[in-house]
Amino acid sequence: MDHIVTVHEAVTAFAPWMEPTDAELKAIELEMPAILADVDRVDAEIAALETRPAELSARRVRRARRRALTARVALLNQTAGTSVAEDAA
Repeated sequence: MDHIVTVHEAVTAFAPWMEPTDAELKAIELEMPAILADVDRVDAEIAALETRPAELSARRVRRARRRALTARVALLNQTAGTSVAEDAA
């Protein structure tokens, strides 16, 4: 009989006492605008797939992609400024 040890490890890996650190929460909060923009982009793409091809759907997808890209650029600019400031300290 084969014993499956990995199942036990996977269950206990998320014990209630294992909470995210403040740094992890801060990183999630910092990245949240980009995450939400990506969600909006995927929603727009799904909506475009579910309907007949139309110019309105295409514009909605393009706008969502631009917002996602803008959010990612802003996130990169923030993290680049932070890492430069941390390296200088």
